[in-house]
Amino acid sequence: MRTVVAAVIERGDRRLLIGQRRREDSSPLKWEFPGGKVRDGEAPEAALARELREELGVTLTKCVEMGRVRHQYEGTADELEIRFFAAAIADGDAKPVCFEQIAWVLPKELGAYDFLAANRELIANLATGRIKPGEILRATEKEFDTDDTEGH
Repeated sequence: MRTVVAAVIERGDRRLLIGQRRREDSSPLKWEFPGGKVRDGEAPEAALARELREELGVTLTKCVEMGRVRHQYEGTADELEIRFFAAAIADGDAKPVCFEQIAWVLPKELGAYDFLAANRELIANLATGRIKPGEILRATEKEFDTDDTEGH
């Protein structure tokens, strides 16, 4: 099984960054969240940082895993385990280095894009607001920034 990482990057205006695969890539012109394969011996978070540098020219500043899915594409030998991360990047412009194009879209607009099949459940959860990447990142920050206020 191959492990793949994907970043769900949410801006302050709630728009999410998506990329369209190039015409010459497998699954040409399908949309996806930026990311890629984890190399042997590489931590998933390190792979995500590397992929974001390579694909978009951006620096990962924080990430929190928010879900996993297993998927096998027709005609491929390996099953994929895709790990989705709520991610934040340093200020700066993302460039479509390895994409046909990129777009910042509202969660409710995701259904209008032709995504890879493995993204379907995540797309539905993002579009309906069941998953909010920005809130996941903020909640994680609070865990580390505050004392135990749960009454323990």
